[in-house]
Amino acid sequence: GGARLWLIDGRFETMSRPEHQAPPEIFYNDAESERYATSSRMIEIQTKMTERALELLLLPDRPCLLLDIGCGSGISGETISEAGHLWVGYDISPSMLKIAKSREVDGDLFLADAGQGLNFRPGSFDGAVSISAIQWLCNVDRKGHEPFKRLRRFFELLYSCLRKGARAALQFYPETAAQVEMITAAALRCGFGGGLVVDYPHSAKAKKHFLVIYAGLSGEQPANMPEPMEDEEEQVTVNNREREVKKRKSGKAKASYKDKVLKKKEHQRKKGVGVRKDTKYTARPRKSGAF
Repeated sequence: GGARLWLIDGRFETMSRPEHQAPPEIFYNDAESERYATSSRMIEIQTKMTERALELLLLPDRPCLLLDIGCGSGISGETISEAGHLWVGYDISPSMLKIAKSREVDGDLFLADAGQGLNFRPGSFDGAVSISAIQWLCNVDRKGHEPFKRLRRFFELLYSCLRKGARAALQFYPETAAQVEMITAAALRCGFGGGLVVDYPHSAKAKKHFLVIYAGLSGEQPANMPEPMEDEEEQVTVNNREREVKKRKSGKAKASYKDKVLKKKEHQRKKGVGVRKDTKYTARPRKSGAF
């Protein structure tokens, strides 16, 4: 992919998307991983998105064991720990995991490729989160890589390791609508229910995609989809627009019978049709029995 304008983490950049530059384990080398892990802006964005992902999981009110897919340097894991949960994380970048270990994060860490997955014991986790990772599975980084097959493998193993009814909230940056469809189709094909939640859908900068899916149903967790977040300014604009439409509609409906008659007579006059002059009696309802 050549250099072009693209949006990520709320800003436009003239450069290739990271997925176009190199496979993740190469792109996130020691230097890039260090830059990513020490950027206060990146930490803030990752933390907010992880907090939102935890909201979308609708977890029971108790400490849970969560899987962090593409855990990186442990920013998302620290947010999970602060929320009072335990976690296990895996990532394909040795450099990222090295930083996570140096920061002494609370979670257990594994080096793994999401496209091959990890065989955890069935029903191990109460939920799963992933921040800015699964779009990498749409790439062909090596000979023999087939994105849909890799996505299916990822979702099959994810479904297996979640307990019945548990949810996964996977935030990702799709490059095209076709990527969204491919990722969603792969998840549903593997037995997941749920779908896409797009926060701030009308904002170019704040828009965020979360695939929110659940592994079957249980009595403990509801099956309904969460509402997307919207900016207050957006809601005001939408509400004002709706009010204006209602006003216009109600304005039309309030035209009286007399107004309609007068308008019709005026229209006929313009056409040259002979009509009676308007008087105070025009369009007045007749009294009962009057001729």
